[in-house]
Amino acid sequence: MKLAFVYAGQGSQKVGMGRDFCEEFPQFSDIFDHAPVDFDLKKLCFEGPEEKLSQTRYTQPCMAAFAVGVTDLLFQEGIRPRAAAGLSLGEYSALYAAGVFSRGTAISTVAFRGRAMEEAAAGLECGMTAVLGLDREKLQTACDRAADLGTVQICNYNCPGQLVIGGEKAAVDRAGELAKELGAKRCMPLKVSGPFHTRLMKPAGDALAAYFKAIAFGPMSLPVYFNCKGGPLEEGDTIPALLERQVQSPVYWEDTIRRMAADGIDTVVEIGPGKTLGGFFKKTAPEIKTYHIDTAVDFHSVVSALKGEDA
Repeated sequence: MKLAFVYAGQGSQKVGMGRDFCEEFPQFSDIFDHAPVDFDLKKLCFEGPEEKLSQTRYTQPCMAAFAVGVTDLLFQEGIRPRAAAGLSLGEYSALYAAGVFSRGTAISTVAFRGRAMEEAAAGLECGMTAVLGLDREKLQTACDRAADLGTVQICNYNCPGQLVIGGEKAAVDRAGELAKELGAKRCMPLKVSGPFHTRLMKPAGDALAAYFKAIAFGPMSLPVYFNCKGGPLEEGDTIPALLERQVQSPVYWEDTIRRMAADGIDTVVEIGPGKTLGGFFKKTAPEIKTYHIDTAVDFHSVVSALKGEDA
């Protein structure tokens, strides 16, 4: 078995996340109690309100705390991945799994990232739209044709037939109309607070670049597949530069899955609420076995399954 951990991104958060883990595992509860943030992370995760939990500056550290806690529990069970990846903010949890960030640094860094992204989006009339059933080339054509109305880019390459565009609202709306004319099956506006993974996030990238100068990056103990590359580090790459680039560049998740498959990854565990990433794997590389950990029940089930495979 060649195992990878993959970490969910923003949008999968939910009120109640982590409660059952905290009730069963004191060390998990300790992470929530002592997260390096300026709000009551445990109270927000358990009680909401959902509107606040869904705000970028709060979502990101909450998701990271959950991911760090589950990762630690898997490590305690002797389950360690051969590689890791994460969707958008999930990339920071993947770097934690690889030993690049300490627990506190992972959570505090995504908290800073969330604030920087909110500030970069302030005052912008922006939008993001999921486009189903259209290939990359045709969607890029739609974006190019709508660009006279403002910035619009493909910002997520999730899986075959599922792409996301983002940018200034008028341009995004027009690109969606053109995508339908070019054969898209559906265009679904998303509830988001910013034009994430587009050039409009450059101020957030600049803020992160400055922030990274003051934090420690440890050596990677295993390969991490980076969003903005769709693959692992190459000669000349640095982690701070890739993370700065990531926030303002497309997420090449389909490419990441294909590269994982080519590298022999045959099993993945999705860590985080929901099963979104597992769905992308099934549509892109169905030969890869997928598990997910959303609840403590899931955790015990996955541990049993993976230890059984190793037996």
